[in-house]
Amino acid sequence: MPLDHRALSARRLEVTLTDDVLIVHGGTPLQGQIRVRGAKNLVSKAMVAALLGETPSRLFDVPRIRDVEVVRGLLELHGVKVSDGAEDGELVMDPTNVESASTDEINVHAGSSRIPILLCGPLLHRLGHAFIPDLGGCHIGPRPIDFHIKALREFGAVVDKTPEGMHLSAPNGLHGAKLELPYPSVGATEQVLLTAVRAEGVTELRNAAIEPEIIDLICILQKMGAIITVHTDRMIEIQGVPRLYGYEHKPIPDRIEAASWAAAALATRGEIEVIGARQADMMTFLNVYRNIGGELKITDDRVARPGVSGAEGGIKFWHPGTELKAVALETDVHPGFMTDWQQPLVVALTQARGISIVHETVYEQRLGYTEALNSMGATIQVYRDCLGGTPCRFGRRNFMHSAVIAGPSKLHAADLVIPDLRAGFAHLIAALAAEGTSRVYGVNLIKRGYEDFEQKLAALGAHVERP
Repeated sequence: MPLDHRALSARRLEVTLTDDVLIVHGGTPLQGQIRVRGAKNLVSKAMVAALLGETPSRLFDVPRIRDVEVVRGLLELHGVKVSDGAEDGELVMDPTNVESASTDEINVHAGSSRIPILLCGPLLHRLGHAFIPDLGGCHIGPRPIDFHIKALREFGAVVDKTPEGMHLSAPNGLHGAKLELPYPSVGATEQVLLTAVRAEGVTELRNAAIEPEIIDLICILQKMGAIITVHTDRMIEIQGVPRLYGYEHKPIPDRIEAASWAAAALATRGEIEVIGARQADMMTFLNVYRNIGGELKITDDRVARPGVSGAEGGIKFWHPGTELKAVALETDVHPGFMTDWQQPLVVALTQARGISIVHETVYEQRLGYTEALNSMGATIQVYRDCLGGTPCRFGRRNFMHSAVIAGPSKLHAADLVIPDLRAGFAHLIAALAAEGTSRVYGVNLIKRGYEDFEQKLAALGAHVERP
């Protein structure tokens, strides 16, 4: 869909007034080392899972990002005592005194996160009722909650819609159900897992998401006492148990952030070592990275590094100095190419020789950010057709969900307005790769999912500043 320039202009004015601007002096290769912590898409769900336990939970390697602050606030509203542990990045969550929160208090968080809907199952188990405000999140296409509501009803929840949101209750408790997703949605799979673990009886979920973050959430729930079996063909079976207990867990590293920095190394002709990045979760991305012509070296933390005691492993990414090659790729659910890897990598593809094709099959409105790249000198055309090898659910609908990128293109500085989290980081990479000085508006949105990104940029030699 075309961008709404009036809306972007209003957004630009809004962020200007709040000094939500980063000045980027581009054209310098990024060089150095940064570290990624626990995955944003797991940590927030792990925090919600703590509600299900009868004893405190301890989560390690938690990044300092906005989404964590939002979930912490929601937990505290419901009586969970959340405190920082002894280690940097450690959170302790004590759910002993879970209590109701007022709709007004919950609505303070409406529009800032889509997490509130995942609290429903745990709160129905703990309190017998829950409330869902209007949901926010990035505007990359509708993310309907219909299946969330349908699943909760199948478990036995009663849903009452009101002007301020939805009130849920479970007058007869929650019971196991047989469910099948029309699409292997991560959020819907998380909803079922967080609800089914304490529902009476057995739940079968077919066509479930099996992303690494989902498997890690299952590991957490198993630590708490849940009985969950992951079968072949995307089927998950959950045997409900009467009670769960706290957990101690170090989450998987953030594979989206790691890939974002990898793309930045390629786009700026630099070299970045991402400490904490894990090969097993990124194999599809690493294959595409090499096909483009990027170089990488995996440092396994199980192998001693010469001269370094107790070193943590990671992945080093760099531009080889030779010409990059165009590729064709399609986003897909795991184990396919992750949709959140797409935007940062497209910036690097503007520097590849030839015609690259990207077919987005997960979110129908995720290519709007390319218009800003074109304003910087890129040559990207978006299409309604499925240009990949596989027809997708958007193919016969009026969505611009395929992109053709012609390169290499010399990027020049521009004023940019960040539309959403991942596209925002892509815009930032483009500004870093471009010649000249760009102003990036709405940059604080990046803090939703990238910890200390300004400090990391400084460590990599980027020339950025606040006005």
